[in-house]
Amino acid sequence: MNNNVEAYYGLPKEVKYCKHCVISNQRPSSSLEFRHTVKSKKHTINFDEEGICDACRVSELKEKIDWKKREKELKRLCDKYRRTEGRYDCIVPGSGGKDSTMAAWLLKYKYNMNPLTVTWAPHLFTPYGWRNFRAWTQKGGFDNILFTPNGKVHRLLTRLAFVNLLHPFQPFILGQKNIGAKFALKYDVPLVFYGENEAEYGNPKKDVLSSLREKKFHLHGDYMNLFLGGVQVRELIKKYGLTMTDLDPYLPLDPDSANNKEINVHYVGYYEKWDPQEAYYFAVEKIGFQPNDQRTEGTYSKYNSIDDKTDPYHYWTTLIKFGIGRATYDASQEIRNKKITRDEGIALVKKFDSEFPKRYFKEFLEYLDMSKDEFFETADKFRSPHLWKKEKGEWKLRHPIWETEK
Repeated sequence: MNNNVEAYYGLPKEVKYCKHCVISNQRPSSSLEFRHTVKSKKHTINFDEEGICDACRVSELKEKIDWKKREKELKRLCDKYRRTEGRYDCIVPGSGGKDSTMAAWLLKYKYNMNPLTVTWAPHLFTPYGWRNFRAWTQKGGFDNILFTPNGKVHRLLTRLAFVNLLHPFQPFILGQKNIGAKFALKYDVPLVFYGENEAEYGNPKKDVLSSLREKKFHLHGDYMNLFLGGVQVRELIKKYGLTMTDLDPYLPLDPDSANNKEINVHYVGYYEKWDPQEAYYFAVEKIGFQPNDQRTEGTYSKYNSIDDKTDPYHYWTTLIKFGIGRATYDASQEIRNKKITRDEGIALVKKFDSEFPKRYFKEFLEYLDMSKDEFFETADKFRSPHLWKKEKGEWKLRHPIWETEK
């Protein structure tokens, strides 16, 4: 390690890999994808004294949980809030992917709840994403509200997020995270259910000890000091001519507007043992969920996060900023769930992690209103010197796992 090489984003200068999976200590805590609307210091995934990441420890904890007891807790919660007079009693945000399909199905058909599913529309639907979304509502039998944000505003915020943060998925993530609570307030529904807890992927392991998402993630006042696309809300209004109506879908609920109504955001994965691959099989069985028609670029899988044509560029930008690409995320999750070995995971990361997603690149550039040269020039500015070096005109990682693990 060269201590003289600068590390961006408050990342640790020394690159270390989890001794159990293939994730590195450069991975930001998952919740920061949501929280970085407020300027704050970056925090990365925690490694314990044995060199094991929190996500792997959470996977170990799941093996010790009394799932029958957890199921009884969910039944009691549903019994408390179930409505029988024809009104919705819970909100399930999702797109018809494997996780939202499983969450909504269990709540409706196993626990006799009356869910309203709500969808924050992808930037650009993929053909199979649209097909699975339709199957979710039609074959699954769920009422759904498809919310499509103002396209002009959404494109602007996505471009700003790319240029300022190299995070083109930020506007989508904010909308997806906030839409559940927004519609819960609108329809006077006390419960919102997401699928898996972010602790599955890297949030502090203490987060898995509760079924509830902290309210600070969907309740926040002082809008003017929040940031969207790396720009303060007051500046978006002043410089870009946007209004609070334009920005409201991306912002959390104002505590005053909630009128002290009870809105609790739960994770079904707290009550049911969550396994992404098993959720995929479940969705195939129940609604005929269809995977990608070819391997997803940047990884080896075909069924994770496949509904949006911009999704591959979200994962590619995490590779640029943190040295962690899509195959690393997929392999780490499958190692934790005992689908593959760590050696297999390392081989898959070496083969696919740095692959650039070409399939929808032209459409993505048109969406950003950006040239190819501007795209790569912008991306290269976000490469942290402690992670990347340039050799013979090509960017290479300084500490890839297949070399570090020798």
